[in-house]
Amino acid sequence: MWLKPNRALSRRDLRRLIGVLAALALTTAGLGAWQGNVFAPLFALVESSAVAFALGVAWRAGDRSERITLDESSLEVQFLPGRRCARFPVYWVRVQWKAEQGRARLLLTSHGRELEIGAFLADEERAELSRKLMVLLRELNDPRRRR
Repeated sequence: MWLKPNRALSRRDLRRLIGVLAALALTTAGLGAWQGNVFAPLFALVESSAVAFALGVAWRAGDRSERITLDESSLEVQFLPGRRCARFPVYWVRVQWKAEQGRARLLLTSHGRELEIGAFLADEERAELSRKLMVLLRELNDPRRRR
């Protein structure tokens, strides 16, 4: 399974949004300067740059993802971008749903280790992922399957 956050905008749409916001801010600043506020265009440039930077950072956060691989002996979670990886034995891993401080967390636990997965997903998506993982693990651990 490959878990990725939902993105509302493509890179092209993000550029368009930033352009429209900057144009609106500069137009408003131009009207302010025309009425005597000479610092309005400077403020609009600073504000437009800050908004563009913040939107870019938020958009790049959508690049993170998690790849969950399940085979006969292990469940592996790889966090991307990066090389961080966690592996759990199929027989011992448990899927837990914890609600704390108004936020639900989906955890994989085994031998005292705990790993949160799908933190960027909505609660409904995490619940669905939890059900899928439990079904897959149950099927792999079914003794009748081994005959």
